[in-house]
Amino acid sequence: MTARRLRLLVLAFLATKLGVLLANCALFPTLRPAGTVPHRRPRVALLVPLRNEAKRLPATLPGFLAAGADEVVFLDDESTDGCADLVRQHPRRADEPPVRVITSAPRPDGWLGKTWACQQLAATTTAERLVFVDADVHLAPGAVTAIVDEMDRQDAEVFSVFSRHLTGTWAERLLTPLIVDVVLCFLPFPALRTPVRAAATAHGAVLAFTRPAYDAVGGFAAVRAEVVEDIALARRTRRRGRRLGLALGGPVAQIRMYRGAREVLVGLSRGLVPVAGGSRVAVVAGWAAHVAVYTVPTALLLRRPRRWWPAVAMAVAERALVEAKTGGRDWAAALATPVVPLAAAPIVARSLRREQTWKGRTVVDPSVRRG
Repeated sequence: MTARRLRLLVLAFLATKLGVLLANCALFPTLRPAGTVPHRRPRVALLVPLRNEAKRLPATLPGFLAAGADEVVFLDDESTDGCADLVRQHPRRADEPPVRVITSAPRPDGWLGKTWACQQLAATTTAERLVFVDADVHLAPGAVTAIVDEMDRQDAEVFSVFSRHLTGTWAERLLTPLIVDVVLCFLPFPALRTPVRAAATAHGAVLAFTRPAYDAVGGFAAVRAEVVEDIALARRTRRRGRRLGLALGGPVAQIRMYRGAREVLVGLSRGLVPVAGGSRVAVVAGWAAHVAVYTVPTALLLRRPRRWWPAVAMAVAERALVEAKTGGRDWAAALATPVVPLAAAPIVARSLRREQTWKGRTVVDPSVRRG
């Protein structure tokens, strides 16, 4: 391929992403803080699986209790760090909802840890809305009301939130916001209501269902062995003719998924191949394409500045717009966009393993074996 053709392909790719991103900056909804005027709404259960979350709960537990749910249920998934006791011993206020802590039953064959935990949580409540939240999500007061209001605004039956990322180390700053970048740059929000399979997506950190929709898609039992159970549920929702909804978390729902480079490496690598349909070739090809689009133009900038500065500028602008839309506003990370594919190389390499380990459990995803 000639340098001119490469440059044109790079510019076309970046221009397409920027076009989708600019549309989403206008159209993609962000959760709004709940109003102070009470209104009637369905009964809502906030459901939180726990597996060795003692380091995270002190920061997130108060938010769960103040989120405005009618009940909060935690499930202790064979934790060894006493996180369930942190919940039981937490001081309660009179205005907080009832809180229960249940202990997981032994995990049956064929189930992954999270899907089994969430299946049990759904069975503990008769609430009309089920809001599953990971233990590392920081919810603002009234967050559950904000989630239900946006869910109803979109007339959604299955609804998920791409939370605003809280980051500390450079590994977190460079890599974890890519989860939202992919959605904002490749999924025009109106496409969520189309029959396109790839437009059916979700994020499992905050995932809400109406009770009829949960039953219709088969609950977590239907995706019991899926590593990326959130996307699998979204696709089942589409196949069942149910309506999906999405929103950004804004100040209402924020998350620090990983702490430090090691957690980023292990956490992000376990889902890459399943998301790519079990194809290692697709993962490697996608990474190589991003090197060509984001890193190579910067390397060529010194030799041919007139030819390559537009590509570099567009790449940085893409990340800066994502930071502005999500409220992350990490402008230094945006300037470092050209090195992101290189920083992701260890994650791509680790993702090619047949076995992945997370929170002390080893998983071989069936889609990886097929790939």
